[in-house]
Amino acid sequence: MTKTMPLSDVRVLDLSRLLPGPYCSRILSDFGAEVIKVEQPSGGDWMRHVPPLVEGEGRLFRALNRGKKSITLDLKAEAGRAVLLTLVQTADVLLESFRPDVMERLGLGQGVLAEVNPGLITCALSGYGTTGPYRERAGHDLGYVSLAGLLDVTGERDGPPVIPGVPVADMAGAMWAAVGILLALRAREQTGRGQQVDGSLLGGALSFLSLAVAREEGGQPLVRGGSDLTGGLVCYTIYQTADGKYVTLSALEPKFWAAFCTAVGREDLVTAQFSPAAPGARAYDDLRALFRSRTRQAWIEAFAEVDACCEPVYTVEEALASAPVQALGMTSEQGLLPPLRFSDQPAPHPGPAPALGQHTAELLAELGYDAVQIEQLRQAGVV
Repeated sequence: MTKTMPLSDVRVLDLSRLLPGPYCSRILSDFGAEVIKVEQPSGGDWMRHVPPLVEGEGRLFRALNRGKKSITLDLKAEAGRAVLLTLVQTADVLLESFRPDVMERLGLGQGVLAEVNPGLITCALSGYGTTGPYRERAGHDLGYVSLAGLLDVTGERDGPPVIPGVPVADMAGAMWAAVGILLALRAREQTGRGQQVDGSLLGGALSFLSLAVAREEGGQPLVRGGSDLTGGLVCYTIYQTADGKYVTLSALEPKFWAAFCTAVGREDLVTAQFSPAAPGARAYDDLRALFRSRTRQAWIEAFAEVDACCEPVYTVEEALASAPVQALGMTSEQGLLPPLRFSDQPAPHPGPAPALGQHTAELLAELGYDAVQIEQLRQAGVV
């Protein structure tokens, strides 16, 4: 029996651009969904033009849109909307990341789409959701993580908030949108009806703060650089090494802390596990001096066979070349592969990202347009 991908019978129309929406649809594409990227005829997704470029095209665009198809459509033109609605009849999912009401203004609101295809699942992935006072407000990742409270707990004690090294809200919102689409597909199997999924990037950032919210409600709020999971304890923080690099210690459980103390010959610190990681605290000052006595590589070798939760801080280049990352099998010419493997499903092997409009003629022909009609649409700038 030939194994098929879990979503091989799902067709997705992706009207989104930039990062969050394309990352969401890439998750679906990687597991077999046919994702049709709907782009403006003039220029397409802006991410195509964002450096670093390879052969004149953005590397990030290629990583986010691998394995998808591309059709160009001017949705402001009546003929373009007509093509989209014909495509909607064939689709299972429509993903868009416009501000709320844009689809309505285009004449492509939920009511119209549901009438054309009652089983269609639409996912609106916006900055602040489709309701509330900020629904029309512009935003980017930094604003979402700041409004969610995530930025306030990121950084050093007594220092300013620090911008995370990845766009947390964009990625979290995208992942939750993908989860929502999958749940709606499952619900459709039970009811036969489609529905709208409302996802937000602010909500995505907030969803990663479950521990912080629980602490807040319990009267023990997280403190930037000063709580148990934000670097406030000697057993769970970052230390600089002799060569100016860094290692992390995350020995929260007593057995790991004891193993660490034994490995470095400081059994006297076993009872100081939860001492504050603050200058002037004896255990912290001793450990800072200890870690500065060896290079990062020397510490890597010292803990190679010790279960003490002490690991190096790698650059991205170093991480990609490291044994544990290589063992995951996630690196490929098309960007990082999903961090999942299934015992009874083939591993993803995505194809390259599409050229702008690469599949326009193919898809139009599938919908019943002949060569003359397709050329007329091209001449009119609709595709």
